[in-house]
Amino acid sequence: MPPTRGNGKICYIEIPTTDVARSAEFYQRVFGWNIRQRGDGSTAFDDGVGEVSGTRVLGRLPSPVPGLLIYIMVDSVATTVDLVVANGGEIVQPIGADAPEITARFRDPGGNVLGLYQEPA
Repeated sequence: MPPTRGNGKICYIEIPTTDVARSAEFYQRVFGWNIRQRGDGSTAFDDGVGEVSGTRVLGRLPSPVPGLLIYIMVDSVATTVDLVVANGGEIVQPIGADAPEITARFRDPGGNVLGLYQEPA
């Protein structure tokens, strides 16, 4: 099914990194993102539901502290926290800090801070 298109939809993300392969592997293992090669040879990704795509970019500083903060929806924040750590990420805000929301924040191997969000049951 093609992604939803519409005015105001977030559709593309560029993730700063110094190691494209390492970053791609991290997001694939933790979130199941599809990794693909573009015609120009660059590495791109599609999120777990095929709604957002993007790429990793070299030569841009990571976002090491929350400013604009992107949250990734997951089935279980607790399970994903374990996957983040097992794949070289770091938890910078544990579950419970935004209670009653189920969230956590992590730093990816490239130094970017992003959030995790779980829909309430």
